[in-house]
Amino acid sequence: MNALIRTALFAITLPISAAALPVMAQSQAPVEVEADRLDLDQRAGTAVYSGNVDIRQGNMQLRGDRVEIQRNDAGELSRAVATGGRAYIRNQLEDQDSPMEGWAKRIIYHVAERRVELIDQAELTQQADRFEGGRLEYFIDQGVVQARSDVSGSEPQRIRMTLQPEQ
Repeated sequence: MNALIRTALFAITLPISAAALPVMAQSQAPVEVEADRLDLDQRAGTAVYSGNVDIRQGNMQLRGDRVEIQRNDAGELSRAVATGGRAYIRNQLEDQDSPMEGWAKRIIYHVAERRVELIDQAELTQQADRFEGGRLEYFIDQGVVQARSDVSGSEPQRIRMTLQPEQ
């Protein structure tokens, strides 16, 4: 397998596995990537998948028309950006009964911060709770959601929430 393609596939494993799997299983779960095209720029530290992209590893899934993976100066994965008419992210944490699911025109997963931004027509569900707005930020480890109505270049999108009572 070409070294550039191996680098691109490795680029996917860290952002997905860090949030979803137990430490021992992270490197053992296969990464499945489906896309129509891959453009890899090793100097810039980017891998861009386009054309109905679907990336899965363990309990984590990221879908979009285009997904860009970026590395920092140290070569570590820094973020994954999924864009499209309705980009999608799903993550099933071990201590949760149901997965976190999010949809937006643009989804940014900040790896080191374990933070997900959902931008423009954003929707997030976790357990039975549902959030909608122009911009949602979800902090995975803290279980914190921040919602905003403003989206750059778009009309404000009111925040809507449905919170279920604890049982």
